[in-house]
Amino acid sequence: MATALAEKATLSLRILPPLLLLSAWLARALPVPGASPEEKNARVVQDYLEKFYQLPPKGFLSERQNSSSVIVEKLKEMQRFFGLNETGKPDRETLEMMRKPRCGVPDSGDFMLTPGNPKWKQMNLTYRIIKYTTQLSKANVEDTIKEAFQVWSNVSPLTFTKISQGEADIKIAFVRGDHGDNSPFDGPNGILAHAFQPGQGIGGDVHFDAEETWTLTSSNYNLFLVAAHEFGHSLGLAHSTDPGALMYPNYAFQDPSTYNLPQDDINGIQTIYGPSNNPVQPTGPSTPTACDPRLTFDAIATLRGEILFFKDKYFWRRHPQLSIVELNFISLFWPSLPTGIQAAYEDVDKDLVFLFKGCRYWALRGYDVEQGYPRDISDYGFPSSVQAIDAAVYYRRKTYFFVNDQIWRYDNQRQSMEPGYPKSIASLFPGIESKVDAVFQQNHFFLFFSGQTYYKFDLSAHRVTRIDRSNRWLNCR
Repeated sequence: MATALAEKATLSLRILPPLLLLSAWLARALPVPGASPEEKNARVVQDYLEKFYQLPPKGFLSERQNSSSVIVEKLKEMQRFFGLNETGKPDRETLEMMRKPRCGVPDSGDFMLTPGNPKWKQMNLTYRIIKYTTQLSKANVEDTIKEAFQVWSNVSPLTFTKISQGEADIKIAFVRGDHGDNSPFDGPNGILAHAFQPGQGIGGDVHFDAEETWTLTSSNYNLFLVAAHEFGHSLGLAHSTDPGALMYPNYAFQDPSTYNLPQDDINGIQTIYGPSNNPVQPTGPSTPTACDPRLTFDAIATLRGEILFFKDKYFWRRHPQLSIVELNFISLFWPSLPTGIQAAYEDVDKDLVFLFKGCRYWALRGYDVEQGYPRDISDYGFPSSVQAIDAAVYYRRKTYFFVNDQIWRYDNQRQSMEPGYPKSIASLFPGIESKVDAVFQQNHFFLFFSGQTYYKFDLSAHRVTRIDRSNRWLNCR
């Protein structure tokens, strides 16, 4: 929050550098033949910090033995930006973050400020598509660009008008390689696009790499999402530390048909240009905060030793070997899954995770969605009166389904619902009196989550042995 602009907004804003590059930066350093894992990791760190944190060239290799070296400070700066433990070391969680697709604009640096800050003086802006991609129809490109601009005009006083000739405020082109702006593209899967800050001439212009595979779906790179992100840069926005924001550095697919600009981005654009002209001010979704005392979970499941906590369009990953609990979009891992998962469980015997929403369910093997899904929950033997499941857990070849104040038990070997069910939850699990939002099994315990509270139920003693806040599982004190 180094600038006065950032102090006015609730998101992390910085004034833009002259050129912003959107890239799928996937630790693209060429492997050194015969290099050890440590040497390869050192190259990943070197390249990442040079590209995004102004590390002097070869700073890592020449000073890696010095605990007070610039590499340690740059690593801490990067870790601080992403909310990681500030170890100053290239630990596992830091390397994982470095390998994620992301925007190529640096996350730090002292940039020269344009007088009055980089913003457009007028509210009615024009744009022109100078050169199209051959991978999508001209109509599809125009419609997508229009929708991407509407993301910003819907929440601000800005308007955008397409022109077909003459000088536009924002010029858009699909180009390849060295295209005359001192920022050459590097072919597929590298830098995806770049944009210039507001201003005359090349100011505000956006270039897309024509060698990328542009789509309107979840495959490869979705043009709508990249364009909307880049237009944010063209209007004067820098990166946000909010992992749910459109202006967050890392790229993640979201369904454009249901896309709502997050509140963080709304706050940013309105800080620069003022509120919308709409009589009712638009609002957007806010990213859930792990240590919010009001936090509740939609569903929880284990996955090969990890624990996944689902909330809206996000999930947290708790890994037994990592100290940081990581927040991700569901769509980043499973683009075909819906948001708002209501129940989930892991069948450890089949190595499958089942996810439920409404009367449909999906199966995952690792991080792949199994073919033939979604299916209807009637497969389990539920009557038509059951249209949704609150929570589910698997234990000793039985699956327990929680629906309102009742529990159903499914015999996985016989592949049928057990007779005598449903029963009241309290009759099988005394002490669990409230609606169950989520549940998972660990050792000989069921962990029940209801509202902001979790209950540790001992399956041997048949009683609740601990009650605490739910977000303790996200390392909150």
